[in-house]
Amino acid sequence: MVNTGKPVLTAGGPTGERKSSVASDAGSNYAVAREAEVFAITEVLGFQDAIPNLRALSLAGIIAKLEMIVGADRDIGDPTDFPWPHIASVLRDLKAIAGDLPAYRSHRAATRADVARYRDEAAKLVAALEAYG
Repeated sequence: MVNTGKPVLTAGGPTGERKSSVASDAGSNYAVAREAEVFAITEVLGFQDAIPNLRALSLAGIIAKLEMIVGADRDIGDPTDFPWPHIASVLRDLKAIAGDLPAYRSHRAATRADVARYRDEAAKLVAALEAYG
């Protein structure tokens, strides 16, 4: 977002000038939205990282953990490579025995609160970068 002139912080290497890519209001709004998305994804990845340390207390808990693993792989790798078809097979077997998980949908108020929190954090970051640059 900002060329700091420091090679560690600037992909293009050192430069003598600082340029902000968020100069306009539209650019600033886009930068805030983009940073808010990064905050949200980071939080989701934190939840995924915590899964191996949580103990399932029921078949539904095991199914939920496997759903998360199989769902994450859709975005990361090739679901036809070992062990993904095998994990998906175990998940299907467990669902056949225990039943599927009940549909869950968060309340709009909770979703809106999360969006507002991410946007506020992102706006602070973008404002700090604009002030610095």
